[in-house]
Amino acid sequence: MTTWLVVGLGNPGPTYASTRHNVGFMVADELAARARAPFTAPRGMRADVCETRLTAAGMGGVGADAERVVLLKPRTFMNASGAAVAKACAFFKIEPAQVIAIHDELDLDFGQLRLKSGGGDNGHNGLRSMRSSLGTGDFFRVRFGIGRPPGRQDPADYVLSPIPSALRADYAVEASRAADAVECLINHDLATAQNRFNS
Repeated sequence: MTTWLVVGLGNPGPTYASTRHNVGFMVADELAARARAPFTAPRGMRADVCETRLTAAGMGGVGADAERVVLLKPRTFMNASGAAVAKACAFFKIEPAQVIAIHDELDLDFGQLRLKSGGGDNGHNGLRSMRSSLGTGDFFRVRFGIGRPPGRQDPADYVLSPIPSALRADYAVEASRAADAVECLINHDLATAQNRFNS
């Protein structure tokens, strides 16, 4: 049985909970909800962790075709996410090739998803930290489009500002679609998931 580590990138604490920079946490929460499995905070892990299994029937399934899935929400801040990811990889004996990072992406319009393997960090501090701690960028990424800030708003202010209430339902729909993409990637392969979800 393969073990996958699905990392939702975000910042801990209520201040950041509903910001665009935390869409990775939103997708991890959606996957945990589907599995009906809680997040816990194991001692020394520096992250909230949810262990479950995925089958063709979905998260929380059981059976011979089940893949083991560890959902991770680092308790470090975004720019130190890699420390929590590396610790989880060591503890669960997961190679970087079985890691999926879910993150916000300024260069994609809201409503767009892109799945890829490897590549640069494109200025994303969470990806940069993961690459540094894992010693490689060769992990999967689910890029969740949030679009560019309007006018002259600073991108850092934009990603850390709360999602407008009028858009929260739309963000929930996109988080569900991103969760579908993660399931497809694990149950099938990257090409299948790209064909189905890349936009």
